[in-house]
Amino acid sequence: MKRDVEFRSGTNTLRGWLETADDAEGPLPVVCFAHGFSGVKELFLDQYSTAFANAGFAALVWDHPCFGASDGEPRREVDPWAQVNGYRDAISFAAAQDEVDADRIGIWGTSYSGGHVIAVAAFDPRVRALACQVPFISGLANSRRVFREEEQARIRAMFVADRDARQRGEAPAEMDVFGPAGSLCALPSPEEFDFVTEQGLIGTPLWENVATLRSVEMMGEYEPGSFIDQITAPLLMVVTALDDVTPADIAQDAFARGREPKKLVVLRGGHMEVYGAQSEYALAQAIEWFGEHLED
Repeated sequence: MKRDVEFRSGTNTLRGWLETADDAEGPLPVVCFAHGFSGVKELFLDQYSTAFANAGFAALVWDHPCFGASDGEPRREVDPWAQVNGYRDAISFAAAQDEVDADRIGIWGTSYSGGHVIAVAAFDPRVRALACQVPFISGLANSRRVFREEEQARIRAMFVADRDARQRGEAPAEMDVFGPAGSLCALPSPEEFDFVTEQGLIGTPLWENVATLRSVEMMGEYEPGSFIDQITAPLLMVVTALDDVTPADIAQDAFARGREPKKLVVLRGGHMEVYGAQSEYALAQAIEWFGEHLED
């Protein structure tokens, strides 16, 4: 059973759904999650919520501020700390629902939100277990890896020009999220661009391939991996060996700093494997992890 829900986060109303199996008898452990960088809940997360529900969990899914069905201005702005706070407010909302056991709360994240759940679990004692796949760990390390030196200089100049323009009252500048090889975009990965193109997502009403330029600036300043040693909840991390978006070695270095209990799963292929060929296996790892650590 899936029902539409909404909850407050800061000055915004965030909207999504809460899903349970039709024959579920609560209160149930819950897994709370939202998408990565600019993704909306209809991009594959319905499959995840149904899988979690069928495995005996309640699944709470929502759109980040400024995206999808949720409120927030300017539209298409990816503010990592607003998204982190969205997770924490989602936990508060979930804990108050009749279907949910407030003492058995898990959080799941993917890519950018894979970094968010690290920060949330470090700060929020209500998190009983977390799972992240291909997580974003470090804005500084990622920027140095995915942008050439001349591109970094060009982007910094764009950030300054955008800040000056916004001070004058002009609309925020925007940048493509994905682009073909050689283009300047927020997430420069030919693999990701090919994936969203093959899925027919670019140019559809479902998802816009654009974010504010300030989103990219905030991404470069975001360091969720710095909090990983503060996590006391059980941690599952799934990485892909050839990831050129959230590189596996950066994630594995962070994982090494995490406390026990923890588990690292390394899959073959690149970043988008967790949404494609190996999505079922990655999801099964998360279901098993939450099943083990959200027990009565």
